[in-house]
Amino acid sequence: MSGVIVETEAYSQEEASCHGFSSRTKRNETLFGEPGNFYIYLSYGIYNCVNIVTGKSNWANGVLLRSIAIKDEDERIASGPGLLAKRFGLNRNHDNLPISIENGFWIAKGVNSKHMLDIVQTTRIGISQAKDLRWRWYLQNSRSISKRVKGDKTPSKNKCWYPASFE
Repeated sequence: MSGVIVETEAYSQEEASCHGFSSRTKRNETLFGEPGNFYIYLSYGIYNCVNIVTGKSNWANGVLLRSIAIKDEDERIASGPGLLAKRFGLNRNHDNLPISIENGFWIAKGVNSKHMLDIVQTTRIGISQAKDLRWRWYLQNSRSISKRVKGDKTPSKNKCWYPASFE
């Protein structure tokens, strides 16, 4: 199964909404670990949220995968962190797993720059602190976004963008 990451949010130790902001704990240890590994945590005791550790070791940085568009599947099947984790079968057992072909999960550059349409940069959602940081990005022409900015209408199906690798 493959898809295109169409929505992300970034988190960093210097801001209050990051799990590593106040201290390093057993729960957030992975976020301080090796860049390129999954950091997967349980939200509200129900939903798995998939992050990729970024930056450098011993500094909590990560990118939350909020939505992935999957060819020939319902456009909402992986639009939201919990749905994304469920569709790709990712859970706490995958926490700290290196993202690699050998492990069955990898990220590949697959979008030709001429296909990169408008990317919306906005504030993150679902957090109570550091809400003013514009650290969420989404592909405006995707119908698989979890939550659009007010006034940004979901594109019609005939104007929806899919990467060449989907065609």
